[in-house]
Amino acid sequence: MTTKNAALLRKDQFILPDGMIYLDGNSLGPLPRAVPSRVAAMVADEWGEHLIKGWNLDGWMGQPMRVGDMVGRLIGAPSGSIVMGDTLSIKVYQALASALKMRPKRKVVLSDSGNFPSDLYMAEGLIAHLDQGHELRIVAPEDVAAEITDEVAAVMITQVDYRTGRLHDMAGITKQAHAAGAVMIWDLAHSAGAIPVDVAASGCEFAVGCTYKYLNGGPGAPAFIYVRPDITPDIAPALSGWLGHDAPFAFEQGYRPAKDVERMRVGTPPVLQLTALETALSVWNDVDMQDLRAASIALSELFIAEVEARCPQLTLVSPRDPLVRGSQVSFAFENGYAAIQALIAQDIIGDFRSPNIMRFGFTPLYLDTNDVRRAVDVLQDVLENRLWDVPEFRAVKRVT
Repeated sequence: MTTKNAALLRKDQFILPDGMIYLDGNSLGPLPRAVPSRVAAMVADEWGEHLIKGWNLDGWMGQPMRVGDMVGRLIGAPSGSIVMGDTLSIKVYQALASALKMRPKRKVVLSDSGNFPSDLYMAEGLIAHLDQGHELRIVAPEDVAAEITDEVAAVMITQVDYRTGRLHDMAGITKQAHAAGAVMIWDLAHSAGAIPVDVAASGCEFAVGCTYKYLNGGPGAPAFIYVRPDITPDIAPALSGWLGHDAPFAFEQGYRPAKDVERMRVGTPPVLQLTALETALSVWNDVDMQDLRAASIALSELFIAEVEARCPQLTLVSPRDPLVRGSQVSFAFENGYAAIQALIAQDIIGDFRSPNIMRFGFTPLYLDTNDVRRAVDVLQDVLENRLWDVPEFRAVKRVT
């Protein structure tokens, strides 16, 4: 292990069961050790003792912006340009609805087949609701740049493909979108906390993301939305909730959006979840994203080399070049679902994505080279001895 890798490793800051190798932080991050006591204190001392006074005494109302700045440090966003709240699907809806209002004469929303289905579903629903002749145009990931024409109102892309880890060129695609007069929206669900991101340098209008993956905010942790500061005053929120109002406690009859990114707030912030996330983000205080990226690449390259040397039954479906791959590695296997269940039964935690993809995430904060080698030891045993070939592991559960 390199000195940089060792400096990043902080297993003692996470709660992980003894003997478990967790290769699924790209789906749900593990529990940071500081979170349970902080949330318990918030419940007992703030909610319990202060009750409604907590909104002022304990700064609950300011959490969406305060935590937004913590996320912003990891994705190159200036202070005051990110607000937390709601789910990622809601933030996608907000960004896309605002983008279409910015380009009223254009009717095409361009996305790619590597985008997460929920983003596409939200686009379909918005287009149907508007009923103004918009079209969702879905192309192959490698064709995105060539398909950005003057018909396109908004380009909506997930930077890292959730299945294969394929990494889009944020700066290059944004530049092409702007050259064609389109609005750029990036989904950073598999980027934030995994790879270096600089939304400000890219010039994109919007970026959205979730916080329960690499940022370890917990199941259902609130999402974020970034709006480029120079366009914020002109954004017309589609979801004009009371906390997006310029003066929510004036209780005016009409909606008047806040002057800054708080106009993208909707309803009451989830204080318990934001408290967990705010505490979880303290793990990142002294993490350099370039160092993290180098360590992630080293771990994933080791994993690929070990798997290809010892598990010929599997086929790499992630890009081989680590520079165009996020922080996950995926292999195809005809019986991938059952094989993942067999691994999980031995505390090697990966996950499965249809139709045949075995997916593994690499987070240098709590994984090292010994973990990688041991995971492949178990994977080799599962495949060579067909440990997956039992009814228990073939039975598909609700969450895969």
